[in-house]
Amino acid sequence: MQRRPSVAAREARLPSPGSACLLPRGFPRPPRIGAMRLGPRPAALGLLLLYAAVAGASKAEELHYPQGEHRADYDREALLGVQEDVDEYVKLGHEEQQRRLQSIIKKIDSDSDGFLTESELSQWIQMSFKHYAMQEAKQQFVEYDKNSDGTVTWDEYNIQMYDRVIDFDENTALDDTEEESFRQLHLKDKKRFEKANQDSGPGLILEEFIAFEHPEEVDYMTEFVIQEALEEHDKNGDGFVSLEEFLGDYRRDPTANEDPEWILVEKDRFVNDYDKDNDGRLDPQELLSWVVPNNQGIAQEEALHLIDEMDLNGDKKLSEEEILENQDLFLTSEATDYGRQLHDAYFYHDEL
Repeated sequence: MQRRPSVAAREARLPSPGSACLLPRGFPRPPRIGAMRLGPRPAALGLLLLYAAVAGASKAEELHYPQGEHRADYDREALLGVQEDVDEYVKLGHEEQQRRLQSIIKKIDSDSDGFLTESELSQWIQMSFKHYAMQEAKQQFVEYDKNSDGTVTWDEYNIQMYDRVIDFDENTALDDTEEESFRQLHLKDKKRFEKANQDSGPGLILEEFIAFEHPEEVDYMTEFVIQEALEEHDKNGDGFVSLEEFLGDYRRDPTANEDPEWILVEKDRFVNDYDKDNDGRLDPQELLSWVVPNNQGIAQEEALHLIDEMDLNGDKKLSEEEILENQDLFLTSEATDYGRQLHDAYFYHDEL
């Protein structure tokens, strides 16, 4: 598992105007890669990202399980981040690791009963997700604010993302398919930028920039996220997304006996994950659960996994002793952001 990238970070992977992308059309949007949603994106781009994820996963699997043997240190190396973070983790003495870990355990234990429940672990992991997303956005804000005036303008955003200011005509479609996909996405970015700009100033202040980067974290952006998804997928304009619209341009090969595996997976997600009222279509709130990364679900899965692996007496909760007995597992989980929290005073200091 990993935290989702910000909206703008995901879009940094876009092909530049004029680039060729020889990929089949008709890929359903948006696919889920692992547990993370990449958001509604052009069909070819979605497939490009999926191919990259599959190729990367294959290589990562070889490194993670060389000759079938699990490398515990791989989790730290891959998920702590840069090599400096790994080195810092190694330098931290055993006693200091224990002290900081015990401090984190006490913070997770919100009712101070000496045990960590699924709910407490899940809430802590979700808080961790949001904290690091906000920290990342704050760091990006400084990089995007080229003239250091405390705001990020649309031109500064373009320069940071594309090394130049891009300005497309809203009313003029481009002949090249990939260039037109890029134009559509860039215009959507501009609309999101304008929506995030609550005070209509010349640029985004930090809070507005966070809303632009992570609209799913800000209440006033929720309606925009829903409307953007409806514009992308609600082809008949009825305010809902049907299974056919969910699958996009996909049409079964008339010579095939059944749908390909990835279509079966997407259909299963539509029915069992998103269509909560089983009416065969996604209403705006159900649509939101599709297009917004579901950190709650990821956090619950990780909490259940930790309890399943570390609960020695079968009481469905974790004591400090059980955690310390399985310290390596706990430090390579979302509960400590793969050990990163031991190096972030925000988490292990007495006041949070």
